[in-house]
Formats: sequence, structure tokens, C-alpha cells
Amino acid sequence: MISASDLPETIPVFPLPGALMLPRARLPLHIFEPRYLAMIEDCMKSKTRLIGMIQTRDTPSGERRLQAIGCAGRLTGFSETEDGRYMVTLSGISRFRVKEEVQGFTPYRRCMVDWSPFVLDLRREEETDSGFDRKGFLDLLGRYLSAMELSTDWDSLKEAETELLINSLSMLCPFEPEDKQALLEAPSLSTRRETLVTLIEFALRGGSGDEVMQ
Repeated sequence: MISASDLPETIPVFPLPGALMLPRARLPLHIFEPRYLAMIEDCMKSKTRLIGMIQTRDTPSGERRLQAIGCAGRLTGFSETEDGRYMVTLSGISRFRVKEEVQGFTPYRRCMVDWSPFVLDLRREEETDSGFDRKGFLDLLGRYLSAMELSTDWDSLKEAETELLINSLSMLCPFEPEDKQALLEAPSLSTRRETLVTLIEFALRGGSGDEVMQ
């Protein structure tokens, strides 16, 4: 288990729009670009094996910049294909705030980061949501998946712990990158669940102010 004292000041970052990493969740990644293959190789040599997943944003000038907040995952699964690609799994550890991007000689990007705003991410126990209405939420989710023509394992969803359910759906649902960022920055599990419900209801309205699709 990684403690606050183990967290490094500088980490490699992987800007991947739409890919959301959350604490205590797992994110599978397919790595094939040479710069990110190098990042994985360097990561495996490090003590903590941390990689920061982060969204990007477009500026008015057309420049693509990193968002201020990302989430680091520890490399916990690795396999290599015959043609040299990597299949890896990151296990979410903690969110971070970017202090500054580090200029250097690596082909991938690195940032100095501040972990202190998110010290609670390191707790071992799962976060709870006392206001969670599982039946109402699953009913809404069912309408959303049907409308989006998506399928899921309902038995697993019904049995999943609340944090795992909310965070997994936040990561897996096909929302826009700015919506994923809002889910990432939610200060609590209940706030993330409320944000998730709002995004699902918005999608069911077709992105308009009309009534929720029945």
C-alpha cells in the first residue's frame, strides 16, 4: 500500500482525452506509441510505478493544455504482445494537482504535482454514499443503456459496492472529456453520483431541455 510519504514529487503523465482514472479503480490500457512504450518501461524501473492519467483542454489560441487535476495509478498488470505492444492495468491511487510541467529529455510528458488536496484518496476503506438510492439509480441506468444501445452485466452491478459501482460507471460511460473531468474533480462520492445522474439524465434528454426519455 502506498502512503503519502511514498508519493513522488514528479510523475510521468499520460494525456488521454476521455480516459478517466479514479482512486481504488482499475484502468486497462493498450500502449503502442513509442513514447508511451518508453514511459511504461521507465515506470517499471521506478519504486512506486506511478503514471498520471490526465485530460487535456483546448485554449482559445488552439493550444492543447493539460487539465489542472489528474489521477495517478500504479502499474499493477503488464503483458506484451508479439508485435511489441503493451497491455497494462493501472490501479488508481490518488488524484493530484499539476504544479508545473517538467522540461526534460524523456519523449513523454512529466509534471511536478501536489498531492496534498487529495490526502483522503489514500484511505484503504471504500467511500460511502448515505443518500444513494440503488433501485432508482439502476432504473435510470437501465433506460440510459437501452437508449445508448449498450449492454452490461446486471448481476454484477446489483451486487457491486456503491463506490465501485459509481466509479466504474463514471469511467466507462461514453461522456465528453469535460464531463469526465467534472466526475474526476467531484469532492465526494455523493457529489460524483449526483454529477453522474445529471449527465445520464442530460444524455436521455438528447442534450436538450426536453423531458427525460421514457
